[in-house]
Amino acid sequence: MKKKNLLAIGLALVLSLTLILSGCGNGSGSSDSSSSSKEDSSSSEALSGKITIGGSTALQPLAAQVAKEFMEKNPDVQIEVQGGGSGTGLSEVQAGNFDIGMSDVFAESKSNIDAKALKDYQVAVVGMTAAVNPKAGVKNLSKKDLQDVFTGKVKNWKEVGGKDQKITLVNRPDGSGTRATFDQFALDNKTPAEGITQDSTNTVKKIISETPGAIGYMALSYFTANDDSVVKLSIDGVDASEDNVASGKFPVWAYEHMYTKGEPSKLVKAFLDFMMSDAVQTKDVPAQGYLSVKDMKVQRDAEGKQTDK
Repeated sequence: MKKKNLLAIGLALVLSLTLILSGCGNGSGSSDSSSSSKEDSSSSEALSGKITIGGSTALQPLAAQVAKEFMEKNPDVQIEVQGGGSGTGLSEVQAGNFDIGMSDVFAESKSNIDAKALKDYQVAVVGMTAAVNPKAGVKNLSKKDLQDVFTGKVKNWKEVGGKDQKITLVNRPDGSGTRATFDQFALDNKTPAEGITQDSTNTVKKIISETPGAIGYMALSYFTANDDSVVKLSIDGVDASEDNVASGKFPVWAYEHMYTKGEPSKLVKAFLDFMMSDAVQTKDVPAQGYLSVKDMKVQRDAEGKQTDK
């Protein structure tokens, strides 16, 4: 009788232990499976939707190239990139019409923009200089002569060492970030004289190339290799090169900003992260004629003050 009781107790203990171990095993397996499924879902979750980007025509070529690459990696994403100028980029992103507003200037510089409502992403640096028709016969001007040309004090290229050719000014409109940058850092905020006014950098370049004696200004990214339709002007003997911009020797440059209205959506944030990725910053940014912010040895604040990094 005693032996039977002991046997029954032993069988009960074995059965209980088996059930406990089985329960633990199933719980662990279920947890791992759920975790694994969650990770796979997160890592493979596809991006989809539309992004509208607009504003600065100086930044437009880079934005278009990066958008193309992003869409190739994410086939369900559609990105529209348009120009219109920095003023348009800032006002339209503030109004909620653009997901990303491109600007060559800080939002703080525009009186009609609530900079505190916008989030600033400095995605690149752009150098700018004057573009001159080859028939003008000049490749370099002192800063003073350049200012005299744009303010109308000098009306013929022969007055500053060029050919006997009337000067035709090609300006950007007031809302242009390229104009704001050129006016501030090349003209020292002197008011340019009346001339032809065009909003598109491509149109400005075309007019200059087709008009003997014409001068305007544009981002360095628009001066392309093997294109001698316009002359890239040096200032005070300093070449408008990427190295000289990065070191601060050439003064006419600006950050290229991408602004969002408040925190960006998941899709827009993914695009901005891609824009700042090493692949884009080390390949696309220089290939398109811009400088990576990481390569700059100097920096500027919203008031235009330049200091060493």
